[in-house]
Amino acid sequence: MNPHRFACAMALALACTTATAAELLAPGVISTGLQETSATFSPDGGTVYFMRSDFGEKDDTILVSHRQHGHWSTPEVTSFSGQWHDSEPSVSPDGKRLYFVSNRPPRPGAAPVMAQMAGHPFPGKNLWYVERQADGRWGEPVHVDGALNDGAMIYNPSVAANGDVYFSAHRPDSGRAYQIYVARQTAHGLAPPERVELGDPAHNRMDPAIDPDQRFILFAGDEGDALGRADIYIAFRQPDGRWGKPEHLAGEVNSDSLENAPSLGRRFGELYVSSNRGEEVHFPKARDDAHSLQQRLESPLNGSRNVWRFDIGAVLKAHGIAR
Repeated sequence: MNPHRFACAMALALACTTATAAELLAPGVISTGLQETSATFSPDGGTVYFMRSDFGEKDDTILVSHRQHGHWSTPEVTSFSGQWHDSEPSVSPDGKRLYFVSNRPPRPGAAPVMAQMAGHPFPGKNLWYVERQADGRWGEPVHVDGALNDGAMIYNPSVAANGDVYFSAHRPDSGRAYQIYVARQTAHGLAPPERVELGDPAHNRMDPAIDPDQRFILFAGDEGDALGRADIYIAFRQPDGRWGKPEHLAGEVNSDSLENAPSLGRRFGELYVSSNRGEEVHFPKARDDAHSLQQRLESPLNGSRNVWRFDIGAVLKAHGIAR
C-alpha cells in the first residue's frame, strides 16, 4: 500500500474510537468528594441535573445546577427528589419530560419498591417522570405503568426524540447479567420492552445513552476488552436497522477505574461519563499535616465517582455522523 494512504487509513481507524482529553465538570461544585453521576442537561445546556450520593450509594438524591455568568451555581435538591432513593435523571430531547428511577411506592398505599439478588434485599427501582408545567416548574412525579416496570431493577433511562425509552434492567431474558431494553412509543403509550441486541447476552450491559435520532448508542459494560470494572462502548445503527458490533472508546474516556453512566450533552459530540478515577499518589509523598491530608482526601479526586466531559465528535464523523 502507498505509505501516505496507509498513514491516512491508520489515522481514520484511530479516529473511529478515540475521544479527546477528560475535563472534570465543575470541580468542587458539581464534582465533589461525594459520588456524582448521571448528568443530563436542559435543551439550551444551561441547566444540569445529576445524582449525588454517599460512597455506598445507599442515599441517592437528584440535584440541579444552573449556568450563571460562566459558572455553575451551588446545586440544590430538585422539587421532586429528596425523600426517596431517587437516581439517574434523563431529560428528554425537547426538555418537556425528565425521567428518573426511584424506590418510592408506585401507587398510594403501596410499599416502597424492593429488589433482591443472590438472597440480598435492597431498594428496587421503577421508572418515573415529571413533566414541565406552563410556569416552567416540574409537575408531580408520574409512575410509568405497564410492562416496562415489571420487576424492580429498572435503571438509567435515556429518551429518543420520538419518545422511545431505552433503559437497563435485570429481567427474565437478561441471563445472569443486566441488559439494555427499549420501550417504543406508540399511539397508546409505551409498548412492552424489547431487549436491544448488542451481541452475546453473557456480557453485562448497563446505562444506555441513546442518540436522539437513534443512530448510535453508548453504554457501560465489558465486551471482553475493558480496562477496568466497566468501560464505555459505542454501537452504530447499520443500514439494515440492526446494531453494529460495540466499539471500545479509546483516548481518555476509559481507564483502569470504573466508567459508567454515559450521557450526551447538547452540543455535537459532547459526552459526559461518570468515573472514579483519582489522583495518583507517589511515595514517598510530600509529608502531609492534618489539614493537607483532610483537604486531599475530601477533594473530587479522592476515588469518588465524578462527572467528566469528553468530545467524541471525531468518532461520530468517522462513522458519517456530522451533527
